[in-house]
This record gives sequence, C-alpha cells and structure tokens, in this order.
Amino acid sequence: MTRTTKGAPRAGAPLSVWGLIGRLAALAVIDAVALAFAYGLVAGGLLVGAVVLLVITVVINLAFLVDRLYPLRWISPGLLLTVLMVVYPLLYTAYIAFTNYGQGHILSKQQVIDRLEGQTYSEAAALTWRAYRSPAGAFLLWLTDEAGNELLGDARTGQLQPIDRGDPQLGPIDPADGLPRRIGDHAKLARLEVIRYLTILEDVRLRTEFAGEPAEIRIESLDRADVGRQRYSYDAARDVLVDDRDDIEYQSREGFFVAPDGTRLTPGFADFIGPANFLRVATDPNIRGPFLGVFIWTFAFAALTVVLAFAVGLGLALLLNDRQLPAKGLFRTLSIIPYTIPGFISALVWVGLLNPLHGPINVMLADVIGFSPRWFSDGTLAKVALLMVNTWLGYPYMLLVSLGALQSIPSEVYEAAQIDGASPFQRFRSITFPLLLVALAPLLIGAFAFNFNNFTLIELVTEGGPPTPGAQTPAGQTDILISYSFRLAFASGRGQDYAFAAAISLFIFVIVAAITLFNFRLSRRVEELV
Repeated sequence: MTRTTKGAPRAGAPLSVWGLIGRLAALAVIDAVALAFAYGLVAGGLLVGAVVLLVITVVINLAFLVDRLYPLRWISPGLLLTVLMVVYPLLYTAYIAFTNYGQGHILSKQQVIDRLEGQTYSEAAALTWRAYRSPAGAFLLWLTDEAGNELLGDARTGQLQPIDRGDPQLGPIDPADGLPRRIGDHAKLARLEVIRYLTILEDVRLRTEFAGEPAEIRIESLDRADVGRQRYSYDAARDVLVDDRDDIEYQSREGFFVAPDGTRLTPGFADFIGPANFLRVATDPNIRGPFLGVFIWTFAFAALTVVLAFAVGLGLALLLNDRQLPAKGLFRTLSIIPYTIPGFISALVWVGLLNPLHGPINVMLADVIGFSPRWFSDGTLAKVALLMVNTWLGYPYMLLVSLGALQSIPSEVYEAAQIDGASPFQRFRSITFPLLLVALAPLLIGAFAFNFNNFTLIELVTEGGPPTPGAQTPAGQTDILISYSFRLAFASGRGQDYAFAAAISLFIFVIVAAITLFNFRLSRRVEELV
C-alpha cells in the first residue's frame, strides 16, 4: 500500500480556481520573458536559437497544463534558466565570432543605410529664415532666398507655400527686419528665443524641389537654411548603395559599402565574415606570435600553479599529520590564514609587498643580496611573481584536502609496509602518493580548469603586463587567454574587437569543456576503483 504525505499535491488531482489562476499567471510571465529573448535572438540573426527557445517554452507550457507531463514541471524552471543564462550567451558568442562586430562595425546594416540615406547635398544658395511659434508649440518658418522670394513652411506637415504679403493673417511689420510680428496666432521669436528651440528646429524637414527633383530644406544654423537632396539611396534588390551626386555605386563587402576604386563609406556595419577571425590566429603573423605566447603561458600558468600549490599543501599536510608534532592545532590555524582572507585583498597586498621601490620584499632583497627585482617590468619576473602569489592563495585548499585524504588512509597499511622494511620515502612513493592521487585527481583537474580562467589574479597583480614587444594586439607577457580576450574586447586602447575576442572565448570554451569532460570520466573511473 502506497502512503502519501497528508496535504501533498497529487498528480492528476483537480486544481482549485486560484491554483489554476496562479499557474496561468506564472506561465504568462515565463512566456513573456521567453518571447522577449526570442525576439532578441531573431534580431541578432540567431534564428535557430530563437526556435530552440520557443520549443522549450512550449514544452514548459505543456508540462504545466498536461497532467501526464507532471514530472517535467520540476525541471522546467532550471531548463529555462539554462537556456537563458548558458545556451543563449554561448550561441550569441558563437554568432559574434563569425562576424566583424567591433570598432567601426557596431551598427547594423540597416542602421548604416538609414544614416547614409539621411545625408544630403546642396548646390543651391542658402536661405535666410525666421521662426514663429504658436502658444500650442507649433512652428512656422519664414524663408527668403537670394532673389527675395519668400516661402512659409509648416514644421508639422513639412509643406511649403509662397507668401502673399496681403494675407490678412500677417500681423504688423517689424521695421527692424521687414517681417510681420505675427502670423495668425504664431508670434515671431527673438534671437535668444530661437536658440532655446534650435535643437527642435534642426529636425524640421520641409519638402520642396531642386533641379526638378525632390529635395528638402533643413535648418543649418541661426542664420542659414539649406536646400538639400538625398545623396545616397539603397537598392535592396542589388544590395547596392548609390551616390546620386557623384553617380557612384557602392557594393556591400565585408561590413562596408565599397566603391569600384576601393573607397569605403563610414561607418561600417556588423556583417557575417565566416571563419576569418579564427583564421587570423593562424595566418596573421602579427597575431599568431602573441597569441601563441599567450596560449602556451595559459597552460603553463594553470599547470605550474596546481603543481606548486599541491606540493606546498601536501608537504604541510604531511607535517601536520605527524602525531609527534607539538601544537598541531596552532600550526593548522596559521597554515590556512590565506584561505580566510578574500583573494583580491591578498593579491593587492602582494602587489604592495613586491613594489620595486618600497616593497618590504624588495627592500630586504636589496639589503641582503644588493639586488631589487623589477617584478612588474620584466616578463619572466612578472610570471614568477604571479606563480608566487597564486601558490600562496592556493596552498591552503590543497592542504585541507590532502590532510583529509591522508587521515583516511588506514594505518595498518603503513604498519605492514614498515614490517616489510620500507623506508619513509618508499612508503610515500608506493602508498601515500598513489592513494592521494586516487582521491585528489579530480580536484586537481578542477583546480587546473579554475586557474585556466583566473582573470582576477592576472588583472589585479600585473594587468597582463609587461607588454609583448612588437605585438600588434594588446597581448601582455603575463596575459592568459581570458584576460587577452578581455583586452581585445574592452581595454586595448586601439578600438574594440568584440568578434575576435568572441573567437578567443570559443577557444577557451572548447578547452575548458574538454577538461571538464576528462574530469567527469576520471571521476567515474575513480569511483569504479573505490
């Protein structure tokens, strides 16, 4: 007989009215969020991602509306969050990596077309103008050309009409400029008043004709209005931008509109360029050298950090595991002090300790050996400094896990080895170390993956410096892949290259995913051995 907890909901049980309302309200919120993200995916060109998101949203709705799909209700919120917080950023990063999105290519193609089509040119003489404003905030513009012809423009409709001086709506003439003080309920604005509304008036477009073709009049300054014709027009059928003034056709090519002679119109636009960002790593010598150095140092930094921290932590664990050591509790407390202090504070403290001029470590070295290392201006010393700091930050964790693993090894194993005549080193090599690796190997791989992306330490201690000589990209000698991609995207000082940074991020993702997969497989093998 199956027992159920009193008051617990039962699959297939009828819902109350309020329960149904609450369920529908929750689904409405989920659907609204999903639709908003789907719209963003479609706008960004990620149609497949939008379809996947909508399919998952439909599944969530069915799970909450169909009782037979009751088990899916428990995982659906996590599934939706996984799509929004993991799948969506990953797909968008992958999409950006295959574009030229970056400095000079931030706008979309349609935004660039709209901006270029908004440019005008004029071959006619400028007009003088005065503004009139009604109590309701409507504007009229009195325009006069060099020949003395007068036109009245309505800012709301964009219409122009000739002025009849005998129109009864024209008020008394102002002797200062010969213009009426009022036009109907519109009062003429003084110069200071015009300045107040100049931003609004500059957006006014009055339709007219110039050389027999459509044109428009725009306010250019306090004294001048220009008759302008649209300079560029886009032919969507041929994907060509036509310069109507110079009769030049600009082809759409790699994020620019390019003329036959190679002239480019700016700004450029974000465009799909295929695997070009990935090929740059292999084909561009200005990028290949610095990238290779960063790539190698990333692996070396993560591996050496794990090895050094594990060596120090294991050594201290062996010492603290000795039953004959006095005041073991005090030594254990002192050993894990770095673990109790926030890592960013410890990193900044180490920066001060290693200050080439006033740092206590350099002052001591100068007194003892007569040499004060330039930790942050020499590439090799900067790497040594990073490894020292990261070892200090990482050894307490290795100490704790190693100490716990040592205490789990049965003492009978050591006693049997000692009876067989094994020396302390032989016991460590043949018993302690292998058993420790069985327990700690997944943790060591996890520590490697963490330090592979340890952006905080690099940024706080060296900021990736010193610079790599001759590098055309912002690659420092202590940069790892994650800090290198950050500098490419945000902090290069040479313009942002988001697309190339996204390509580097995909490299990092593939590597970390491979490390994680290896960690899972190793953990499964360890479980089988145990």
